Amino acid sequence: MKIKKFLGSKGVLVVNVFLIFTVTAILIISLSGFGGRGEQEPAQPLNNQQPSGTAVQVQNTGAANGAAGITALKNMQFSFRQVAAKVIPTVVEIDVVDIIKQPVPQFTNPFEFFFGPQGNNPKEQQQYREYKQYGLGSGVIVKRSGDKVYVLTNNHVVGKAEEISVKLHDHRTFKAKLVGKDDKKDLALVMFKTKESVPIAELGNSDMLQAGDWVLAVGNPLGFESTVTAGIVSAIGRHPIQGSGIATFTNYIQTDAAINRGNSGGALVNLDGQVVGINTWIASPSGGSIGIGFAIPINTAKNAISEFITKGKIEYGWLGVSMGDVSPQIADGLNIKDHTGAFVYGVFKGSPADRGGILPGDIITKINNETIKDSTELLMTIGDLPPKKSIRIGINRYGTSEEVTVKLATREEEQKIAKKANKLWPGLYAVPITPDIRKQLKLSAGAGDVIIGNVAQGSPAAIAGFRPGDIVKKINGKDIKTLVDFYKALNNLKERKLLFNLVREDNSMIIGLVR
Repeated sequence: MKIKKFLGSKGVLVVNVFLIFTVTAILIISLSGFGGRGEQEPAQPLNNQQPSGTAVQVQNTGAANGAAGITALKNMQFSFRQVAAKVIPTVVEIDVVDIIKQPVPQFTNPFEFFFGPQGNNPKEQQQYREYKQYGLGSGVIVKRSGDKVYVLTNNHVVGKAEEISVKLHDHRTFKAKLVGKDDKKDLALVMFKTKESVPIAELGNSDMLQAGDWVLAVGNPLGFESTVTAGIVSAIGRHPIQGSGIATFTNYIQTDAAINRGNSGGALVNLDGQVVGINTWIASPSGGSIGIGFAIPINTAKNAISEFITKGKIEYGWLGVSMGDVSPQIADGLNIKDHTGAFVYGVFKGSPADRGGILPGDIITKINNETIKDSTELLMTIGDLPPKKSIRIGINRYGTSEEVTVKLATREEEQKIAKKANKLWPGLYAVPITPDIRKQLKLSAGAGDVIIGNVAQGSPAAIAGFRPGDIVKKINGKDIKTLVDFYKALNNLKERKLLFNLVREDNSMIIGLVR
Protein backbone atom coordinates (compact mmCIF):
# COMPACT_ATOMS: atom_id res chain seq x y z
CA MET A 1 0.00 0.00 0.00
CA LYS A 2 2.86 2.39 0.68
CA ILE A 3 4.29 1.81 -2.81
CA LYS A 4 0.88 2.36 -4.44
CA LYS A 5 0.28 5.53 -2.40
CA PHE A 6 3.75 6.82 -3.29
CA LEU A 7 3.32 6.25 -7.03
CA GLY A 8 -0.10 7.92 -7.00
CA SER A 9 1.22 11.04 -5.28
CA LYS A 10 0.99 14.25 -7.29
CA GLY A 11 4.38 15.23 -5.94
CA VAL A 12 6.16 12.60 -8.01
CA LEU A 13 6.73 13.04 -11.72
CA VAL A 14 6.33 9.63 -13.38
CA VAL A 15 7.63 10.13 -16.89
CA ASN A 16 8.68 6.69 -18.03
CA VAL A 17 8.20 3.01 -17.25
CA PHE A 18 11.89 2.84 -16.43
CA LEU A 19 11.44 5.59 -13.89
CA ILE A 20 8.56 3.70 -12.28
CA PHE A 21 10.73 0.62 -11.89
CA THR A 22 13.52 2.77 -10.43
CA VAL A 23 11.22 4.37 -7.82
CA THR A 24 9.73 0.98 -6.94
CA ALA A 25 13.18 -0.51 -6.45
CA ILE A 26 14.24 2.37 -4.20
CA LEU A 27 11.13 2.00 -2.02
CA ILE A 28 11.51 -1.76 -1.76
CA ILE A 29 15.10 -1.31 -0.67
CA SER A 30 14.06 1.38 1.82
CA LEU A 31 11.27 -0.69 3.37
CA SER A 32 13.28 -3.90 3.49
CA GLY A 33 16.15 -2.23 5.32
CA PHE A 34 18.96 -3.49 3.11
CA GLY A 35 19.64 -0.32 1.15
CA GLY A 36 23.29 0.31 0.47
CA ARG A 37 24.65 -2.35 2.84
CA GLY A 38 25.33 -5.28 0.51
CA GLU A 39 28.02 -7.56 1.88
CA GLN A 40 28.58 -5.28 4.90
CA GLU A 41 25.47 -6.71 6.64
CA PRO A 42 26.66 -8.24 9.97
CA ALA A 43 26.15 -11.99 10.48
CA GLN A 44 23.25 -13.14 12.68
CA PRO A 45 24.25 -14.37 16.16
CA LEU A 46 23.74 -18.09 16.77
CA ASN A 47 20.94 -17.37 19.26
CA ASN A 48 19.07 -15.35 16.57
CA GLN A 49 19.25 -12.23 18.72
CA GLN A 50 19.89 -8.90 16.93
CA PRO A 51 23.00 -7.03 18.12
CA SER A 52 22.19 -3.92 20.04
CA GLY A 53 21.33 -0.95 17.83
CA THR A 54 21.26 -2.89 14.53
CA ALA A 55 17.52 -2.36 13.88
CA VAL A 56 17.86 1.39 14.29
CA GLN A 57 20.89 1.44 11.93
CA VAL A 58 19.00 -0.42 9.16
CA GLN A 59 15.97 1.82 9.47
CA ASN A 60 18.07 4.98 9.20
CA THR A 61 19.93 3.65 6.14
CA GLY A 62 16.67 2.81 4.39
CA ALA A 63 15.21 6.24 5.09
CA ALA A 64 18.37 7.89 3.79
CA ASN A 65 18.19 5.93 0.53
CA GLY A 66 14.50 6.74 0.13
CA ALA A 67 15.25 10.45 0.55
CA ALA A 68 18.09 10.16 -1.97
CA GLY A 69 15.70 8.60 -4.50
CA ILE A 70 13.20 11.44 -4.10
CA THR A 71 16.00 13.97 -4.41
CA ALA A 72 17.09 12.33 -7.69
CA LEU A 73 13.53 12.57 -8.98
CA LYS A 74 13.31 16.20 -8.00
CA ASN A 75 16.59 16.91 -9.77
CA MET A 76 15.24 15.32 -12.93
CA GLN A 77 12.03 17.28 -12.55
CA PHE A 78 14.04 20.46 -12.20
CA SER A 79 16.00 19.58 -15.36
CA PHE A 80 12.76 19.13 -17.30
CA ARG A 81 11.55 22.49 -16.02
CA GLN A 82 14.75 24.17 -17.18
CA VAL A 83 14.47 22.62 -20.66
CA ALA A 84 10.81 23.58 -20.96
CA ALA A 85 11.50 27.16 -19.84
CA LYS A 86 14.27 27.48 -22.44
CA VAL A 87 12.43 25.93 -25.38
CA ILE A 88 8.77 26.91 -25.00
CA PRO A 89 9.32 30.59 -25.97
CA THR A 90 11.02 29.51 -29.23
CA VAL A 91 8.15 27.27 -30.38
CA VAL A 92 5.31 29.09 -32.10
CA GLU A 93 1.81 28.39 -33.31
CA ILE A 94 1.36 28.61 -37.08
CA ASP A 95 -2.12 29.37 -38.36
CA VAL A 96 -2.82 29.03 -42.07
CA VAL A 97 -5.78 29.83 -44.29
CA ASP A 98 -6.39 28.13 -47.63
CA ILE A 99 -8.78 29.71 -50.10
CA ILE A 100 -10.82 26.87 -51.59
CA LYS A 101 -12.74 27.40 -54.83
CA GLN A 102 -15.78 25.25 -55.44
CA PRO A 103 -17.88 25.28 -58.66
CA VAL A 104 -21.42 26.57 -58.24
CA PRO A 105 -24.11 24.62 -60.14
CA GLN A 106 -25.87 26.75 -62.75
CA PHE A 107 -29.56 26.05 -63.42
CA THR A 108 -31.31 28.03 -66.18
CA ASN A 109 -34.63 26.19 -65.88
CA PRO A 110 -36.41 23.99 -63.31
CA PHE A 111 -35.79 20.81 -65.29
CA GLU A 112 -32.03 21.15 -64.82
CA PHE A 113 -32.42 21.01 -61.05
CA PHE A 114 -33.83 17.49 -61.36
CA PHE A 115 -32.37 16.17 -64.61
CA GLY A 116 -29.09 18.10 -65.01
CA PRO A 117 -28.03 20.51 -67.77
CA GLN A 118 -30.05 20.27 -70.98
CA GLY A 119 -28.18 19.76 -74.24
CA ASN A 120 -29.81 22.64 -76.06
CA ASN A 121 -28.92 25.26 -73.45
CA PRO A 122 -26.24 27.80 -74.36
CA LYS A 123 -22.91 27.20 -72.61
CA GLU A 124 -22.52 29.59 -69.72
CA GLN A 125 -19.35 30.60 -67.92
CA GLN A 126 -18.70 28.47 -64.85
CA GLN A 127 -18.93 30.35 -61.56
CA TYR A 128 -17.05 29.48 -58.36
CA ARG A 129 -17.70 30.02 -54.70
CA GLU A 130 -14.75 30.68 -52.40
CA TYR A 131 -14.49 29.64 -48.78
CA LYS A 132 -11.69 29.59 -46.24
CA GLN A 133 -10.18 26.44 -44.81
CA TYR A 134 -8.20 26.89 -41.60
CA GLY A 135 -5.23 24.86 -40.41
CA LEU A 136 -2.97 24.84 -37.38
CA GLY A 137 0.51 23.58 -36.66
CA SER A 138 3.72 24.40 -34.87
CA GLY A 139 7.04 25.95 -35.80
CA VAL A 140 10.46 26.74 -34.33
CA ILE A 141 12.19 30.12 -34.48
CA VAL A 142 15.59 29.17 -35.89
CA LYS A 143 17.22 32.32 -37.24
CA ARG A 144 17.15 36.12 -37.31
CA SER A 145 18.66 38.49 -39.87
CA GLY A 146 17.96 42.15 -39.13
CA ASP A 147 14.22 42.52 -38.70
CA LYS A 148 13.55 39.20 -40.48
CA VAL A 149 12.72 36.28 -38.22
CA TYR A 150 12.68 32.78 -39.71
CA VAL A 151 10.48 29.95 -38.49
CA LEU A 152 11.04 26.33 -39.49
CA THR A 153 8.03 24.04 -39.84
CA ASN A 154 6.69 21.20 -42.00
CA ASN A 155 5.70 21.49 -45.63
CA HIS A 156 2.38 19.82 -44.86
CA VAL A 157 1.64 22.51 -42.24
CA VAL A 158 1.83 25.42 -44.69
CA GLY A 159 0.52 23.46 -47.68
CA LYS A 160 -0.83 25.90 -50.29
CA ALA A 161 -1.83 28.50 -47.71
CA GLU A 162 -2.93 31.92 -48.94
CA GLU A 163 -2.48 33.41 -45.48
CA ILE A 164 0.05 32.53 -42.76
CA SER A 165 0.29 33.96 -39.26
CA VAL A 166 2.70 33.19 -36.43
CA LYS A 167 1.68 33.43 -32.77
CA LEU A 168 4.45 33.52 -30.19
CA HIS A 169 4.32 32.03 -26.72
CA ASP A 170 3.62 35.50 -25.28
CA HIS A 171 0.66 35.83 -27.71
CA ARG A 172 2.29 38.37 -30.00
CA THR A 173 1.01 37.62 -33.49
CA PHE A 174 2.66 38.44 -36.81
CA LYS A 175 1.67 38.01 -40.42
CA ALA A 176 4.19 35.79 -42.15
CA LYS A 177 5.06 34.76 -45.67
CA LEU A 178 6.48 31.60 -47.16
CA VAL A 179 10.23 31.64 -47.87
CA GLY A 180 10.47 28.14 -49.30
CA LYS A 181 9.13 24.63 -48.93
CA ASP A 182 10.03 21.11 -49.94
CA ASP A 183 7.80 18.03 -50.06
CA LYS A 184 10.66 15.52 -50.34
CA LYS A 185 11.88 16.38 -46.82
CA ASP A 186 8.53 17.80 -45.62
CA LEU A 187 10.16 21.04 -44.50
CA ALA A 188 9.16 24.68 -44.96
CA LEU A 189 10.48 28.06 -43.83
CA VAL A 190 8.30 31.08 -43.14
CA MET A 191 9.36 34.60 -42.21
CA PHE A 192 7.88 37.52 -40.33
CA LYS A 193 9.30 40.97 -39.66
CA THR A 194 9.72 42.71 -36.34
CA LYS A 195 12.20 44.94 -34.58
CA GLU A 196 11.08 43.57 -31.23
CA SER A 197 13.12 41.02 -29.32
CA VAL A 198 12.23 37.38 -30.00
CA PRO A 199 13.86 34.21 -28.63
CA ILE A 200 15.86 32.04 -31.04
CA ALA A 201 16.12 28.28 -30.57
CA GLU A 202 19.50 26.67 -30.05
CA LEU A 203 20.07 23.97 -32.67
CA GLY A 204 21.86 20.82 -31.52
CA ASN A 205 23.62 17.97 -33.28
CA SER A 206 21.18 15.20 -34.15
CA ASP A 207 24.05 12.92 -35.22
CA MET A 208 24.90 12.53 -31.52
CA LEU A 209 21.50 11.01 -30.65
CA GLN A 210 21.30 7.41 -29.52
CA ALA A 211 18.43 5.13 -28.66
CA GLY A 212 17.54 5.64 -25.01
CA ASP A 213 18.36 9.37 -24.87
CA TRP A 214 15.82 11.55 -23.08
CA VAL A 215 13.94 13.98 -25.33
CA LEU A 216 11.04 16.41 -24.94
CA ALA A 217 8.50 17.25 -27.64
CA VAL A 218 7.15 20.82 -27.66
CA GLY A 219 4.29 22.07 -29.80
CA ASN A 220 0.59 22.91 -30.02
CA PRO A 221 -1.30 19.62 -30.30
CA LEU A 222 -4.99 20.12 -31.08
CA GLY A 223 -4.54 23.83 -30.32
CA PHE A 224 -3.28 23.34 -26.78
CA GLU A 225 -0.38 25.76 -27.03
CA SER A 226 3.04 25.21 -25.48
CA THR A 227 2.47 21.56 -24.65
CA VAL A 228 5.51 19.63 -23.43
CA THR A 229 5.74 15.83 -23.40
CA ALA A 230 8.69 13.66 -22.39
CA GLY A 231 10.05 10.36 -23.60
CA ILE A 232 13.13 8.76 -25.06
CA VAL A 233 14.63 8.24 -28.48
CA SER A 234 13.17 4.88 -29.46
CA ALA A 235 15.30 4.48 -32.61
CA ILE A 236 17.21 6.47 -35.22
CA GLY A 237 17.48 6.12 -38.98
CA ARG A 238 13.85 5.13 -39.49
CA HIS A 239 12.25 5.10 -42.95
CA PRO A 240 8.53 5.30 -43.77
CA ILE A 241 6.84 2.50 -45.69
CA GLN A 242 7.12 2.99 -49.45
CA GLY A 243 3.90 4.40 -50.86
CA SER A 244 2.75 5.77 -47.49
CA GLY A 245 2.93 9.37 -48.71
CA ILE A 246 5.49 10.26 -46.02
CA ALA A 247 8.52 12.21 -47.26
CA THR A 248 11.33 9.76 -48.02
CA PHE A 249 14.39 12.00 -48.53
CA THR A 250 15.37 11.83 -44.88
CA ASN A 251 15.96 9.44 -42.01
CA TYR A 252 13.64 9.91 -39.04
CA ILE A 253 14.11 9.94 -35.29
CA GLN A 254 11.56 7.70 -33.58
CA THR A 255 10.38 8.72 -30.10
CA ASP A 256 7.74 7.71 -27.59
CA ALA A 257 7.27 11.31 -26.43
CA ALA A 258 3.60 11.99 -27.17
CA ILE A 259 3.03 13.71 -30.53
CA ASN A 260 -0.45 14.54 -31.79
CA ARG A 261 -2.09 16.61 -34.52
CA GLY A 262 -0.86 20.17 -34.24
CA ASN A 263 2.55 19.03 -33.00
CA SER A 264 3.79 18.96 -36.60
CA GLY A 265 6.61 21.46 -37.05
CA GLY A 266 7.31 21.63 -33.33
CA ALA A 267 10.60 20.93 -31.58
CA LEU A 268 12.12 17.71 -30.35
CA VAL A 269 14.81 18.74 -27.85
CA ASN A 270 17.51 17.10 -25.75
CA LEU A 271 18.23 17.68 -22.06
CA ASP A 272 20.42 20.66 -22.94
CA GLY A 273 17.38 22.39 -24.44
CA GLN A 274 18.81 22.07 -27.96
CA VAL A 275 16.53 21.31 -30.88
CA VAL A 276 17.52 17.93 -32.32
CA GLY A 277 14.47 17.29 -34.48
CA ILE A 278 11.33 18.72 -36.08
CA ASN A 279 8.25 16.69 -35.11
CA THR A 280 6.56 15.49 -38.29
CA TRP A 281 4.32 12.42 -38.20
CA ILE A 282 3.03 9.55 -36.10
CA ALA A 283 2.20 5.91 -36.72
CA SER A 284 -1.24 5.29 -35.30
CA PRO A 285 -4.37 3.34 -36.29
CA SER A 286 -6.56 5.86 -34.47
CA GLY A 287 -4.89 9.15 -35.41
CA GLY A 288 -3.84 9.77 -31.80
CA SER A 289 -0.51 9.17 -30.12
CA ILE A 290 0.33 5.58 -29.21
CA GLY A 291 3.99 6.34 -28.51
CA ILE A 292 5.31 5.98 -32.06
CA GLY A 293 6.24 9.46 -33.26
CA PHE A 294 8.81 10.64 -35.78
CA ALA A 295 10.92 13.76 -36.19
CA ILE A 296 13.20 15.06 -38.95
CA PRO A 297 16.81 15.25 -37.66
CA ILE A 298 17.84 18.88 -37.23
CA ASN A 299 21.08 18.25 -39.12
CA THR A 300 18.94 17.48 -42.17
CA ALA A 301 17.02 20.71 -41.63
CA LYS A 302 20.09 22.95 -41.17
CA ASN A 303 21.06 22.77 -44.84
CA ALA A 304 17.43 23.26 -45.84
CA ILE A 305 17.21 26.52 -43.88
CA SER A 306 20.18 27.94 -45.76
CA GLU A 307 18.88 26.84 -49.16
CA PHE A 308 15.40 28.19 -48.50
CA ILE A 309 16.84 31.62 -47.68
CA THR A 310 19.27 31.77 -50.62
CA LYS A 311 17.33 29.88 -53.30
CA GLY A 312 13.76 29.54 -52.07
CA LYS A 313 13.98 25.77 -52.52
CA ILE A 314 16.16 22.73 -51.89
CA GLU A 315 18.21 21.48 -54.81
CA TYR A 316 18.92 17.74 -54.98
CA GLY A 317 21.59 15.85 -56.84
CA TRP A 318 20.32 13.47 -59.54
CA LEU A 319 22.07 10.38 -60.87
CA GLY A 320 19.47 9.17 -63.34
CA VAL A 321 18.82 5.53 -62.48
CA SER A 322 15.85 3.35 -61.62
CA MET A 323 16.89 1.22 -58.67
CA GLY A 324 15.89 -1.17 -55.92
CA ASP A 325 17.41 -3.25 -53.15
CA VAL A 326 19.56 -6.30 -53.86
CA SER A 327 17.18 -9.20 -53.32
CA PRO A 328 18.48 -12.70 -52.56
CA GLN A 329 17.29 -13.80 -56.04
CA ILE A 330 19.29 -11.04 -57.75
CA ALA A 331 22.37 -11.74 -55.63
CA ASP A 332 22.20 -15.45 -56.44
CA GLY A 333 21.58 -14.74 -60.11
CA LEU A 334 24.68 -12.52 -60.30
CA ASN A 335 26.77 -14.95 -58.23
CA ILE A 336 27.50 -12.50 -55.42
CA LYS A 337 27.32 -13.17 -51.69
CA ASP A 338 26.85 -9.61 -50.43
CA HIS A 339 23.27 -8.31 -50.51
CA THR A 340 24.18 -4.68 -49.72
CA GLY A 341 24.02 -1.88 -52.25
CA ALA A 342 21.44 -0.62 -54.76
CA PHE A 343 20.58 -2.63 -57.85
CA VAL A 344 20.27 -0.61 -61.09
CA TYR A 345 17.14 -1.68 -62.97
CA GLY A 346 17.48 0.96 -65.67
CA VAL A 347 19.37 4.09 -66.73
CA PHE A 348 17.88 7.29 -68.15
CA LYS A 349 19.46 8.08 -71.52
CA GLY A 350 21.54 11.25 -71.39
CA SER A 351 21.59 11.25 -67.56
CA PRO A 352 24.75 11.55 -65.43
CA ALA A 353 24.66 7.78 -64.89
CA ASP A 354 24.44 7.15 -68.63
CA ARG A 355 27.29 9.53 -69.42
CA GLY A 356 29.36 8.05 -66.59
CA GLY A 357 29.07 4.50 -67.85
CA ILE A 358 26.66 2.95 -65.31
CA LEU A 359 24.71 0.06 -66.86
CA PRO A 360 21.52 -1.85 -66.04
CA GLY A 361 22.41 -4.78 -63.79
CA ASP A 362 25.13 -2.87 -61.94
CA ILE A 363 25.05 -2.82 -58.14
CA ILE A 364 26.09 0.53 -56.67
CA THR A 365 28.07 -0.21 -53.53
CA LYS A 366 29.91 3.02 -52.69
CA ILE A 367 29.72 6.80 -53.10
CA ASN A 368 33.12 8.47 -52.56
CA ASN A 369 34.31 5.44 -50.57
CA GLU A 370 31.22 5.55 -48.33
CA THR A 371 29.42 2.19 -48.31
CA ILE A 372 25.84 2.21 -49.62
CA LYS A 373 23.60 -0.12 -47.65
CA ASP A 374 20.49 -0.10 -49.85
CA SER A 375 18.55 1.86 -52.47
CA THR A 376 17.02 4.23 -49.89
CA GLU A 377 20.47 5.19 -48.63
CA LEU A 378 21.64 5.76 -52.22
CA LEU A 379 18.64 8.00 -52.92
CA MET A 380 19.31 10.17 -49.87
CA THR A 381 23.09 10.21 -50.34
CA ILE A 382 22.83 11.38 -53.95
CA GLY A 383 20.05 13.82 -53.08
CA ASP A 384 22.12 15.49 -50.36
CA LEU A 385 25.04 16.06 -52.72
CA PRO A 386 25.08 19.37 -54.63
CA PRO A 387 24.28 19.31 -58.36
CA LYS A 388 27.22 19.59 -60.78
CA LYS A 389 29.45 17.85 -58.25
CA SER A 390 31.69 15.06 -59.56
CA ILE A 391 31.62 11.92 -57.43
CA ARG A 392 33.22 8.49 -57.48
CA ILE A 393 30.82 5.58 -57.61
CA GLY A 394 31.85 2.04 -56.72
CA ILE A 395 29.93 -0.66 -58.58
CA ASN A 396 29.76 -4.43 -58.70
CA ARG A 397 29.33 -5.58 -62.32
CA TYR A 398 28.83 -9.31 -62.86
CA GLY A 399 30.74 -9.98 -59.62
CA THR A 400 33.69 -7.67 -60.36
CA SER A 401 34.31 -4.37 -58.53
CA GLU A 402 34.75 -1.25 -60.65
CA GLU A 403 34.70 2.52 -60.14
CA VAL A 404 33.29 5.26 -62.35
CA THR A 405 33.23 9.05 -62.05
CA VAL A 406 29.91 10.84 -62.49
CA LYS A 407 28.98 14.53 -62.53
CA LEU A 408 25.56 14.93 -60.90
CA ALA A 409 22.69 16.93 -62.36
CA THR A 410 19.84 18.77 -60.60
CA ARG A 411 16.88 16.57 -59.72
CA GLU A 412 13.64 17.72 -61.30
CA GLU A 413 10.14 17.43 -59.90
CA GLU A 414 8.78 13.90 -59.75
CA GLN A 415 6.13 14.65 -62.39
CA LYS A 416 8.82 15.74 -64.85
CA ILE A 417 10.92 12.65 -64.15
CA ALA A 418 7.85 10.45 -64.70
CA LYS A 419 7.41 12.03 -68.15
CA LYS A 420 10.91 10.82 -69.06
CA ALA A 421 9.82 7.18 -68.93
CA ASN A 422 10.46 6.85 -72.68
CA LYS A 423 14.17 7.52 -71.94
CA LEU A 424 14.48 4.83 -69.26
CA TRP A 425 16.62 2.05 -70.74
CA PRO A 426 15.58 -0.70 -71.07
CA GLY A 427 12.48 -0.20 -68.90
CA LEU A 428 12.37 -3.79 -67.69
CA TYR A 429 14.26 -5.97 -65.28
CA ALA A 430 14.76 -9.69 -65.09
CA VAL A 431 15.11 -12.22 -62.28
CA PRO A 432 16.24 -15.84 -62.29
CA ILE A 433 13.49 -18.45 -62.24
CA THR A 434 13.71 -19.96 -58.77
CA PRO A 435 12.07 -23.27 -57.78
CA ASP A 436 9.29 -21.29 -56.07
CA ILE A 437 8.61 -19.24 -59.22
CA ARG A 438 8.70 -22.37 -61.34
CA LYS A 439 6.21 -24.04 -59.01
CA GLN A 440 3.84 -21.07 -58.79
CA LEU A 441 3.78 -20.54 -62.56
CA LYS A 442 3.73 -24.29 -63.21
CA LEU A 443 6.75 -24.08 -65.50
CA SER A 444 8.52 -27.13 -66.81
CA ALA A 445 12.24 -27.65 -66.24
CA GLY A 446 12.95 -26.74 -69.85
CA ALA A 447 10.76 -23.64 -69.96
CA GLY A 448 13.68 -21.28 -69.35
CA ASP A 449 15.83 -19.79 -66.61
CA VAL A 450 15.28 -15.99 -66.66
CA ILE A 451 11.94 -14.19 -66.44
CA ILE A 452 10.87 -10.56 -66.82
CA GLY A 453 9.89 -9.28 -63.37
CA ASN A 454 8.52 -5.84 -64.22
CA VAL A 455 8.05 -3.46 -67.14
CA ALA A 456 8.00 0.31 -66.56
CA GLN A 457 4.98 2.02 -68.06
CA GLY A 458 5.86 4.24 -71.03
CA SER A 459 9.41 2.83 -71.29
CA PRO A 460 11.01 1.46 -74.50
CA ALA A 461 10.35 -2.08 -73.23
CA ALA A 462 6.67 -1.32 -72.63
CA ILE A 463 6.31 0.32 -76.04
CA ALA A 464 7.98 -2.70 -77.66
CA GLY A 465 5.44 -5.04 -76.05
CA PHE A 466 7.28 -6.75 -73.20
CA ARG A 467 5.16 -8.01 -70.32
CA PRO A 468 5.95 -9.22 -66.80
CA GLY A 469 6.16 -13.00 -66.90
CA ASP A 470 7.84 -13.21 -70.29
CA ILE A 471 10.56 -15.88 -70.23
CA VAL A 472 13.77 -14.87 -71.99
CA LYS A 473 15.30 -17.72 -73.99
CA LYS A 474 17.78 -15.85 -76.19
CA ILE A 475 19.10 -12.34 -76.92
CA ASN A 476 20.55 -11.89 -80.40
CA GLY A 477 20.84 -15.65 -80.75
CA LYS A 478 22.73 -16.22 -77.49
CA ASP A 479 21.22 -18.56 -74.91
CA ILE A 480 20.20 -16.90 -71.62
CA LYS A 481 20.79 -19.30 -68.74
CA THR A 482 21.64 -16.88 -65.94
CA LEU A 483 21.10 -13.28 -64.92
CA VAL A 484 24.72 -12.59 -65.84
CA ASP A 485 23.98 -13.87 -69.38
CA PHE A 486 20.96 -11.56 -69.58
CA TYR A 487 22.72 -8.36 -68.55
CA LYS A 488 25.88 -9.08 -70.53
CA ALA A 489 23.79 -9.48 -73.68
CA LEU A 490 21.67 -6.45 -72.84
CA ASN A 491 24.74 -4.28 -72.22
CA ASN A 492 26.65 -5.35 -75.34
CA LEU A 493 27.19 -1.85 -76.70
CA LYS A 494 28.38 -3.25 -80.04
CA GLU A 495 24.80 -4.35 -80.73
CA ARG A 496 22.41 -1.45 -81.36
CA LYS A 497 19.46 -3.73 -82.13
CA LEU A 498 18.50 -6.46 -79.67
CA LEU A 499 16.21 -9.37 -80.59
CA PHE A 500 14.65 -11.21 -77.67
CA ASN A 501 13.38 -14.76 -78.08
CA LEU A 502 10.59 -15.05 -75.54
CA VAL A 503 8.06 -17.57 -74.27
CA ARG A 504 4.73 -16.14 -73.21
CA GLU A 505 2.06 -18.53 -71.98
CA ASP A 506 3.62 -21.40 -73.96
CA ASN A 507 3.82 -19.26 -77.09
CA SER A 508 7.17 -18.39 -78.66
CA MET A 509 7.74 -14.88 -80.00
CA ILE A 510 10.47 -12.42 -80.92
CA ILE A 511 10.47 -8.78 -79.72
CA GLY A 512 13.08 -6.24 -80.73
CA LEU A 513 14.56 -3.31 -78.85
CA VAL A 514 16.63 -0.51 -80.38
CA ARG A 515 19.25 0.98 -78.10
